[in-house]
Amino acid sequence: MNTENFIPINTLCQHYKVEINFFHNLNENGLIDIQLVDDIQYIHKDSIYEIEKIVRMHKDLDVNIEGIDIVLNLLQKIDALQTELHKVRNRLLLYEN
Repeated sequence: MNTENFIPINTLCQHYKVEINFFHNLNENGLIDIQLVDDIQYIHKDSIYEIEKIVRMHKDLDVNIEGIDIVLNLLQKIDALQTELHKVRNRLLLYEN
């Protein structure tokens, strides 16, 4: 497997100054997906945005893994509702004109 689009977890641990168990807990709770290649654990680079949000919530706000899961689910629901609201507004504009 080509690891060009993946970042080793050890690198992320050093960068964010967190323990490797933090990433294992995130993986166990389904918040991230860890790939194992040649006995090295990787995370896809597309997950970095989510990981940064998670690390900020954990370190800056002292939110635990379960709380992070809840917050991320609520943020997804908010995004879905905003998208739906935008579609409804656009439809309403069609009928107003």
